[in-house]
Amino acid sequence: MKQVIQNFKTGELYVDEVPKPTLSEGMVLVETKFSLISAGTERSTVKVAQSNLLNKARQRPDLVAQVIQNIKKEGLSATINKVKTKLDSLKALGYSTSGVVLSSLDTRGQFKVGDRVACAGADYASHAEITTIPQNLIAKIPDNVSFEDASYTTLGAIALQGVRQAEPRLGERVAVIGLGLIGQITCQLLQANGCSVFGIDLDSNFVRIANELSADTAVNRGDSNLMTACENFTDGKGFDAVIITAGTLSNDPIELAGSIARKKGKVVVVGVVKTDIPRDPHYYRKELDIRMSCSYGPGRYDVEYEDRGVDYPYAYVRWTEQRNMEAFLHLLSKKAINLQALTTHIFDISEAEKAYDIILGKVQQPYIGILLKYAENEKKFSSAIKLSNKPLAAINTGFIGAGSFAQSYLLPNVKAFGATLDFVVTSRGITAKNVAAKFGFNACSSEADDVLNNNQINTVFIATPHSSHADLAIRALTAKKNVYVEKPLAMNAEELREVIEAKKKYSQPLMVGFNRRFAPISEQIKKEFLSADEPMVVNIRINAGFIPKEHWLQQKEIGGGRIVGEMCHFIDLMQYFTNAEPEKVYAECITSSNDKLTPADNIAIIVKFNDGSVGNLTYLANGDKGLPKESIEVFCGGKTAIINDFRDGIIYKGGKVVKLKSNGKGHKEEVERFIQALKDGQDSPIPFRSICLTTITTFKILDSLYTGNAQTISLDE
Repeated sequence: MKQVIQNFKTGELYVDEVPKPTLSEGMVLVETKFSLISAGTERSTVKVAQSNLLNKARQRPDLVAQVIQNIKKEGLSATINKVKTKLDSLKALGYSTSGVVLSSLDTRGQFKVGDRVACAGADYASHAEITTIPQNLIAKIPDNVSFEDASYTTLGAIALQGVRQAEPRLGERVAVIGLGLIGQITCQLLQANGCSVFGIDLDSNFVRIANELSADTAVNRGDSNLMTACENFTDGKGFDAVIITAGTLSNDPIELAGSIARKKGKVVVVGVVKTDIPRDPHYYRKELDIRMSCSYGPGRYDVEYEDRGVDYPYAYVRWTEQRNMEAFLHLLSKKAINLQALTTHIFDISEAEKAYDIILGKVQQPYIGILLKYAENEKKFSSAIKLSNKPLAAINTGFIGAGSFAQSYLLPNVKAFGATLDFVVTSRGITAKNVAAKFGFNACSSEADDVLNNNQINTVFIATPHSSHADLAIRALTAKKNVYVEKPLAMNAEELREVIEAKKKYSQPLMVGFNRRFAPISEQIKKEFLSADEPMVVNIRINAGFIPKEHWLQQKEIGGGRIVGEMCHFIDLMQYFTNAEPEKVYAECITSSNDKLTPADNIAIIVKFNDGSVGNLTYLANGDKGLPKESIEVFCGGKTAIINDFRDGIIYKGGKVVKLKSNGKGHKEEVERFIQALKDGQDSPIPFRSICLTTITTFKILDSLYTGNAQTISLDE
């Protein structure tokens, strides 16, 4: 399918063929008819991508701070690789479309094949021939509303939410600062609400359109008579409300709003403007009520609402993102809003670059509403795209999932050790195409079956969200393919049982990405204790850092939480050092009334091994970021070994100190060992039984927290 794409690293903007997106639960697959270019927002996005690295950094100081912090934790080289991966990515543009439902898995059964719908959401309602939309970001189009008008719905919802924040009453006088698309729609909504509307903008063309279409009066910001016009319009009393829909780095809209608002009036900020609120003479003395309007309305930035489809109760939250969309479409149906006069250009999707030339000022033409239209094209339904026909090696790989981790740690190493990168699959076609081109895959797709059913692929790497690991591993084993799956192997005991059965039946090698045992410093320490022949004490302290509850890793049904999703690494490392099997585990976590905390992220775990060894894991999310993340101590046979965040280490023996150098956390080595094992016809470098014991131990940690008792670990269950 065709999609508008921008390379964030180079700034290049173009239309390309990418695999169609996949459909998952709670989502709706839509064939696009029209999409709206939001000139203000998209112009800003495109310009950031087209700026040099220094300017990118200046515009995102928050990300610069993250990079500096990452250097302290992981070192310069690893951080540079991460930054390169992030920069060398493709970005989807657009967030307001209309189209027809092709298929739906919405949990309320609200949308049917053939329904005409308006869609919203960045990275969802993109400028693409086919999109997948979360069920709460989509609304049905009334029969008498055109696809062209319906494609404005997202911006209409934004404008409507701004009006709701102003709480205008019949007959009130309202000023709108900024007469771009959202400003023009805001003016019309206010007029439909029975208000007298005064528009202000720096652009004479926008002022003209407002005077003709949407405002009782509109005046240029640079007009010397502006303040007099405001006083005459309000009989010298000031505006009941001022809605700022401008987008600027200047503080002028905020200052102007304060000066023209009446005493105890409202100032509503919708657009992206500087908000240095001057206390005197207006905001303080007039006791002005300043309000922020959050995009489409309640639900915005709420993962539960937007991504997981959990709606707010109608009786308690009357207007949500989706309900604002529906209300705007209803106003269009009643002819209360006129959008046809705002549409100045319509381009075919294949000519999208011409549209962006206009909004970027490369082509000097007056504009306001620019639409992209989409023609019927059967080719857009393809899930796979062929890029090349490079010869296949003995180990021919397909990747299912290729996020930043896979791009940083798996793909470069698989390629370096002589395996073929044949096929890559991600849920978003734009990502699949980017990864395929970046790493030299022969083909890309959005459907896992394109890898699993490909007889030429003998090895599958799985780097998807945790909830899909077990199912994909089983399907890959069933297809008689070698399997590398990122941790965790399974989310619960039932999934683990099914993986074990599949492994028994098909006996293909299965490896899980427990990389730390392959770190060179871990292997040095392992050799140091090989002949000790007595139980060990292994102390591991992880300063993991805080992750909010809405993060995907914290969601039980997606990430499984940090015990299953992250702590498995360190249970595996204990097994590696002790060369023994865990047989009992006990855990205690903090208790807190702070709802932001996840108590189980701050936990002390004791693991007893069948050779008498003991492992202590202290995993923390409430520490300071400045403390190194991982500290590991091994005590045995009169010796002590320490790993300091896998940067360096120390061995204490015979009263002497031996310093160790570290070369990473074992990501490169684990991939090399796995591929070499396959070439040699051997099984996984980590014994499958050990992998299963690590996995079931994490489940038993959860059981221990729930029961308050130590739990026996056994695969016989």
